[in-house]
Amino acid sequence: MFSEIHKNAGVAYPQGFSAAGVRAGIKKNGNLDVAVIYTEKEAAVAGVFTQNLVAAAPVHLSKIVVGTGTAHAVVANAGCANACTGEQGIHDAEKMAIIAAKELNCRSDDVIVASTGLIGSYLPMDKMEKGIKDAVKELSREGAINAANAIITTDTHAKICATEVKIGGKEVRFGAIAKGSGMIRPNMATMLCFITTDADIDQKLLQNALRDANEVSFNCISVDGDMSTNDSVVVLANGAAGNKKIVTKDADYETFYQTLKNICIELAKNIAADGEGATKFLTINVTGANSFADAKRVGMAVANSPLVKTAFFGQDANPGRTICAVGYSGVKILPEKTAIKFGGLTVYEKGLVTKFDEDAMKKILAAHDIAVDIELNLGNESATVYSCDLSFQYVKINADYTT
Repeated sequence: MFSEIHKNAGVAYPQGFSAAGVRAGIKKNGNLDVAVIYTEKEAAVAGVFTQNLVAAAPVHLSKIVVGTGTAHAVVANAGCANACTGEQGIHDAEKMAIIAAKELNCRSDDVIVASTGLIGSYLPMDKMEKGIKDAVKELSREGAINAANAIITTDTHAKICATEVKIGGKEVRFGAIAKGSGMIRPNMATMLCFITTDADIDQKLLQNALRDANEVSFNCISVDGDMSTNDSVVVLANGAAGNKKIVTKDADYETFYQTLKNICIELAKNIAADGEGATKFLTINVTGANSFADAKRVGMAVANSPLVKTAFFGQDANPGRTICAVGYSGVKILPEKTAIKFGGLTVYEKGLVTKFDEDAMKKILAAHDIAVDIELNLGNESATVYSCDLSFQYVKINADYTT
């Protein structure tokens, strides 16, 4: 879906957007750590945020900005989460917006702020101020890759994509960057995701589209079962494409929504595949449920199970762990109706772990991408969730994260 020609353009691919990422010295490793995304033309803004009650300062501030309905910019940093920092943290988040607004000649309540990194540390505001000013000076249509790299933490690579679609006879472009690798579990992850589009769409419809797309994408991934304090997914739509404004849930809205959903799913899959220390990418398809919620709940029980995840890391065909997770998911399943397949090979059905071809299973489990199909045979609803294995490296990364 996402053309390599446009992929690296990311958030700067839609008309009227520019981006930059710079080194401000916030990350210990000296890598890029401050990003700015900007649209001179005022944009409708939508956002979804962590459900953790211990939410970081920038989350509180950005919710207020989304509440205004419009925005001109995003300023984000990695290396410090600005979470659990009290009144000082709120003040620092506000100052990030004020500095950016002054440099960009817009209002501070038109600036989304976001942070990611170590919880409990205060932002080094002298470094942050210089970083924001430097990033604004470097804003360009070629700056998306640097912006994407400036928001990653333990990620092995930046997540970036772009695409276009016809809406109302006009070419409408979408671009996105995201980060996320650990502390990942619904709802959302220790993740930041910024999506830009030049579509013209009503702000309330934009919020609805993001909410629904988020439910089947970022709310359907798991790496380690932990929920972050900083999760933020934000969309800016500046209307520069010139399409007839989308004001109802018509065919144009459906095209817009499907494109946004596909972008979110693509990035969600990239985040799960890049889980800390991951060696396997698991796609868990649950079919035959009575509702989407039931299907998702079953899938997430399997995705979050440390025993399932470690079995896949060890390339150990242990279907008992998977059916066990299905059974304790809280969904009323019937074991005798349930079937489970690994890579298309049946490992459980009619209440029994089945005999299977050992050599075929070894090939399936040796692959990086593994499909787990869970057939409940109770209804017509389905859900797909994305996860990864749990490796020695995950433990190592998180055992000395602060040191």
